[in-house]
Formats: sequence, structure tokens, C-alpha cells
Amino acid sequence: MLDATPKEIFEREALRINPAKTCQPIGAMYAALGIHNCLPHSHGSQGCCSFHRSHLTRHYREPIIASTSSFTEGAAVFGGGTNIVQSLQTIFTTYDPDIVAISTTCLSETIGDDIPTYISQAYEEGVVPEGKLVIHCNTPSYVGSHITGWSNMTAGMVKYLSTKTENSLQQINVIPGYVEPSDTRQVKQLLKQMGVNFVVFPDTSDVVDTPQTGRYQMYPKGGTTIEQLRSTGDSQATIALGTFASEQAAIALQEKCGVPYRLLELPIGLAASDRFVQNIIELTGATPPEELEDERGRLVDIMTDMLQYTYRKRVAVYGDPDQMVALTEFLVSCGMHPVYVITGSPAGKRFEERVKEILKDTVPNAVVKADTDLFYLHQLIKNEPVDLLIGNEYGKYIARAEDIPIVRFGFPILDRVGHSYFPTVGYQGGIYLLCNILNTILERLDRDAADETFELVR
Repeated sequence: MLDATPKEIFEREALRINPAKTCQPIGAMYAALGIHNCLPHSHGSQGCCSFHRSHLTRHYREPIIASTSSFTEGAAVFGGGTNIVQSLQTIFTTYDPDIVAISTTCLSETIGDDIPTYISQAYEEGVVPEGKLVIHCNTPSYVGSHITGWSNMTAGMVKYLSTKTENSLQQINVIPGYVEPSDTRQVKQLLKQMGVNFVVFPDTSDVVDTPQTGRYQMYPKGGTTIEQLRSTGDSQATIALGTFASEQAAIALQEKCGVPYRLLELPIGLAASDRFVQNIIELTGATPPEELEDERGRLVDIMTDMLQYTYRKRVAVYGDPDQMVALTEFLVSCGMHPVYVITGSPAGKRFEERVKEILKDTVPNAVVKADTDLFYLHQLIKNEPVDLLIGNEYGKYIARAEDIPIVRFGFPILDRVGHSYFPTVGYQGGIYLLCNILNTILERLDRDAADETFELVR
């Protein structure tokens, strides 16, 4: 395994080993699935599309649909214009989506394919039937990460679909960030509890977590409808959850339609959820119902009841930048010490400065780094061990090599189940996440307990 990872740390400029990220088109494909009756389309080779589909399929354990331009050597040399027009003709004739969302790959970006021109050509030639739509975004895999791809596709929805009319609507837009379908469902549930009119986009709930009915449905009932996406231009405000995933679309909507936005962190944990609720109150005048206050109280209850198990635990967290920022704040509020906080995404100074601000009074010497990898994290842990790992599946190798308990959190998780069904955002999500952390700690206490301290009650 990774037992041979050296302690001595060298500065690496070009090499990444076990990066805590994946490529842009995966994020774009996931965002596109959040549009109702949408077929994501990968403009590149079959192999790229197969990888993106299989990665999402393994994480969500759902059959992920997508089409591809199927580049051959000829397309790689002369361009993929013919491929994409032919693909669109086949798509609308055979699969009949309401909308196709095109994302690019390394190959099509490297040769410089002009996607807007190809789309215009398809409309002019009557390949796109009347009433059907095609949108796109550029997602070169050699820059950014899956978060960048999700952000680009969400901004593409705004650029192509959001429309400003003379009819202002008493509704707010919420861009949920790169989260699980259960998280998006929890955000919608919270908005419904407060009696708010809203559009959440993109919305992957009831798309990649559908019930088993015995009948295959290519386009499930979930997803933000085209009509809803168009109406976002008439909303009174936008709440963008997550700097790195959601802000780009919020800016695009403000510039195109004049809809002001508020940028918040993902509502993971008590403080971030409070800020989300407070902003809804300020924008809409809604009053939180007793049910929501009870949910908050239950989260506070478990945080205080179990503080003796979380207090001063040294934790290493890794994953997507928006999730790492919110998770770090939540862990600190639970008395834990996140000593290593890393992301593979190129989140830059904004990420590092925000995390250090959260940790300045509790762990001022914490190592916080963007655009790095799990090999680096493993080296840090070899020099100064931690009590707990929190992050995606790829950290399991470090957990095994160093005998550290791990809580799976984020994307991807390919070897466990439940992450797409149980939220980690909002008060309810905070309860689930904290229980998962606590039970992992308690399991390790039982495993390591001597006979005289191996008790039924903790």
C-alpha cells in the first residue's frame, strides 16, 4: 500500500499523486443532469464520456445518461463540427430530450472547436427541432477541476436560458453548489418550511437518486425545468451557496438580468445554516417555523451532549473547496482541531485565507493548501499524526497505512452507500454528519479498549 510514503517533503511543481479532485467535464455532466429532460453531451472521444459516466454511476449507483460526439482520428485533425451536428440529429430523433447540454473535453479544446458556431449551424440546418434547445460550456480537463466544470455549466444555463421580462416575480434563486441530491432536497425542504417561493438550479434530486419502480425512465421527474430557469431572470435575488462552485453563475445572472446576489458558504453545520436562514429572512421577510427551530435545537443538543468525544481531536480534512471551508467551521464549533485542510482544486488564496481565518483562534499553525494532493497530506500525517480523517474515498489508503479512522465525505465515494440519500447541509444534515463522525470515533474507542474499559455504555 502506501507504507513507503517518505516523511521528507519536497516542493513539487508538476507532479500530482492521488489528487483530491477529478476533471471538469464530470462536474459539467452532473450539473447538466440537474435540468429536467436534459441529455448531457460530451464533445470528445467515447473514452472520455465513458469515464465521466462510469465515475458518476459508481458514486450515485444510478445509470447516468450522456451522449458523445465520438471523435475519431479525422475529427481530431479536422475538427468535430460534423460529429456534433450528426450527434444532435441522432439525439433528437432517437432520445427526444427537451434540451441538450454540451460540454467539451481536452481534445476538442486543444484543437479549438468553436461550439457556438456548430450549435448555430445545427439550428440553421433544422437539426434542432422547433421548441428544443442546445446549450454549452467549455470544460478543458487540463485546468480546474470538477468544481470548475460544474460552475461553468451552471453559468452556461444562465447565459443561454435566464430571461428578464417586465414581470418581476416574488421568488428567490438558490444555486446549491456541488452537493449530493439529498443536500439539494434538504435545501428545498428548508425553503418550503419557511414558505418561500424559489427556484433551485441545477437540481439533481429525483434524478440521480430515483426510486426503483421496475420501469426504466431515461428522464426522471426531477431537475429544474426550462421554464423555471428562464424565470430566474425575474427573481428578486439569488443566493449562491459556495464561492467556488456557485458564484460564477450568480455573477452572470446579475450582469445579464440585474438580479442581485448574496454569496454564502455551504450551509454545513450550525453557523453556516444560521446564516443561510438569516439571509432568507432578510430577503423575503419569512419567519422560521417552530419545526425548523426544533431541528436547530436538536443539532445544538448533540453538539453539546457529545463534546467530550470531539474536544481537541486532531483532524485532517480534504476535498472540494466549498465543502472544506464549511466543514472546517463546523468541526471547530464542535471543539475539534482541523490541523490539515487541503483541496486538489486550484482554489487559490481565497480558499486558504478563509480557512485560516476560521482557524486563527483554535489552530493558528494549521496547514491549509489548495491545488495539492493526498500524497502531500500523507507526508504531513507521517510527520505529525491525526486522530481522524474526513474526506472522499481516496483517503482510505492513508487511513489503512497509518491506522487512522476515516469518515467518508464529499465526492467521490465509490465503496460505501448512503451518501446520496442522507444530507449533510442544513440542521438535519448537520445531525447526520456529526453522528457519522461521532460513531466513527466511538467505534475506534471500542476497537482499542482494554477488557476492563470495554463497556456497553459510553
